[in-house]
Amino acid sequence: MFRSLARPLVAAAVALPAAFFVARSPSRAGAVLTPPSGHALAAPGAKLETAILAGGCFWGVEAVFEHMRGVTDVVSGYAGGDARSASYDAVSSGRTSHAEAVKVVYDPSVVSYGELLRVFFSVVHDPTQLDRQGPDVGPQYRSAIFYSTDEQRRAAAAYVEQLVQAKSFPRPIVTRIDPLDAFYVAEDYHQDFAARNPLHPYIVYHDAPKVEALKEHFPKLYRERVTASR
Repeated sequence: MFRSLARPLVAAAVALPAAFFVARSPSRAGAVLTPPSGHALAAPGAKLETAILAGGCFWGVEAVFEHMRGVTDVVSGYAGGDARSASYDAVSSGRTSHAEAVKVVYDPSVVSYGELLRVFFSVVHDPTQLDRQGPDVGPQYRSAIFYSTDEQRRAAAAYVEQLVQAKSFPRPIVTRIDPLDAFYVAEDYHQDFAARNPLHPYIVYHDAPKVEALKEHFPKLYRERVTASR
């Protein structure tokens, strides 16, 4: 897996200035998609809600949502499989039913589920890549939305259909919309990985540009402060 190959480079990366990496990071234009229709904000004081999203390596997915206004917590973990196989080593084999996923806890009076989906499809990942994202290959890196209510299922399906009808992507969207059976929290060293390891080569080349795309394309949703996991 690409991430494991990159780990020996961390020590060398720390010795170099951040500008060295930023200048060489690939640009990520981000498909600035139209917002989903019918997603109004909840009234002030509404209780927090949760979304479970999978879009490749959870380090980058977590990093983007940690910088999003209205999000109170983001946790990396696994969804789609059972408790026995909910570990990094097992999931990385590609032989479980799990996807690397994140749990996004958010205030619906500040940001809507629809806006979470808009960012998810716009800058978090490429929803046309089947069972992979960039250098990471396998069903554990699939694009998926795990719904916990009928409302989430309908909202996700409607937005995918909206993007298809608008021909928003040059290739078919392969994002799965699956019921959430359970979400299993990943190992501690995965939590807040990008925030704690900003010079990790994988973060610099693959994940930092996603956060920059959020800041560039969705300035009203972006914030500098990073949430704290768990």
